Amino acid sequence: MFDSLTEKFSTMFRNLSGKGKISEANIRDAMREVRTALLEADVHFDVVKKFMDDVTQKAVGTEVLSSLEPGEQMIKIVFDELVGLMGPVDTSIYFVDPGPAIIMMCGLQGSGKTTTCGKLALYLKNKGKNPLLVAADLQRPAAVDQLTVLSEQTGTAIYKEPDNKNAVQVCRNSIAFARRSGRDVVILDTAGRLHIDAPLMDELKQVKAAVQPQQIFLVVDAMVGQDAVNSAKAFNEQLELDGVVLTKFDSDTRGGAALSVKTITGKPIKFLGVGEKLQALEEFHPDRIAQRMLGMGDILTLVEKAQAEFAEGEAAELEEKMSNATFTLDDFLKQMRSVRKMGPMKSILGLLPGIGGMLKDIEIPEEQLDKTEAMIQSMTKKERQDPDVLDGSRRRRIARGSGTRAEDVSKLIRGFTTARDMAKRMSGMSGGSKLKMAQAMGSMDLSKMAGPAGAAGLLKQKQRSGRVSTEDRKKNRQKRMRGR
Repeated sequence: MFDSLTEKFSTMFRNLSGKGKISEANIRDAMREVRTALLEADVHFDVVKKFMDDVTQKAVGTEVLSSLEPGEQMIKIVFDELVGLMGPVDTSIYFVDPGPAIIMMCGLQGSGKTTTCGKLALYLKNKGKNPLLVAADLQRPAAVDQLTVLSEQTGTAIYKEPDNKNAVQVCRNSIAFARRSGRDVVILDTAGRLHIDAPLMDELKQVKAAVQPQQIFLVVDAMVGQDAVNSAKAFNEQLELDGVVLTKFDSDTRGGAALSVKTITGKPIKFLGVGEKLQALEEFHPDRIAQRMLGMGDILTLVEKAQAEFAEGEAAELEEKMSNATFTLDDFLKQMRSVRKMGPMKSILGLLPGIGGMLKDIEIPEEQLDKTEAMIQSMTKKERQDPDVLDGSRRRRIARGSGTRAEDVSKLIRGFTTARDMAKRMSGMSGGSKLKMAQAMGSMDLSKMAGPAGAAGLLKQKQRSGRVSTEDRKKNRQKRMRGR
């Protein structure tokens, strides 16, 4: 996601940071590269023009031209403009008392609308709500069956009338059912089409008039670029949308829809579909998306994902086990499964500052994690508690049971033992010693990477790794001036 944009932005900042002082010509040359990247990312032309004009106007002011660190100034300007394009966004859902609050979901076929209904139901359940899914997509074959499966997977009630072909009646009846059964949110899965047409819009407008929904969300496929923006514009003209849900945001999409929707339609992106799992629905935060585009990572989203999967008590227990070296392969397996629930490993690592670009051409095979699970599950309870008992014959047995090789089992045990021993050594260190070890391992202060200032920190780190630092350049310039 955003690989091309991130690369172009990074090149621009790197080139500007290498100059003692920049001129208006320098800025305009750099921005031309960015313009090309935005257009290639399928960002709407009007949005590109506005972005270029706003950034250039601010950049050629005295703030940047007279700055000793123009690259960092440019990062902040670009960051602010990216956030402005996509926001502000209020991701809260409006509820009513007495309920139920009605959310009407719209979209074209293939956009992931029905799946998003299931994801939204799970999201609301985790917020303490009691949602009802309504099967009102009576046009697409198997749509009702698909929603039924999703209701079972999420543990959410569903309302459906298999013999009724009138979507308006189904929606109206579902509201009465929700009131009787004490549901506080109703999610209407309305019909989609392969393209926008008059019958589709007429039915949706009739449903809207009949039930008066508090929120109307449009589900669009992020992979279709400007077509997603055009669909959003057409739906908004007919229904007056409250927000957009971008699906398939974890795919190899170029990001144009994320940057264009708000400016062209005036409607904010509310949620992102970031994977196939039902938990893979994120609230949309413009500042976090801007950080990803600039290669700054997204620590806040990573922390939220971790908090959702790791209980505080379990974390404390795990820390204690690691400190006294009683951490077992059972604990390792449990933690690995929790991490995998957060999403594909590549996307999780991509949220770390500076890591996303490094993973561009790297594939992280999830099947390797499957093999690791299989090897641990092929062990006896005693072997998982004490891997030191694993001699050659035991390792061959485990390999046969897990469909792997004995060398794979040995590699797993070596890696586990090394990590366990390192954790024990760190637990016995003082705070200062731990910090030194962390620094030696290349860690960074992630708390400073959560905003525009984080970009400056990232830039400085890059300057220190193999390039002349800004401070050194200042000293060199001062020496040259004294020499004259």
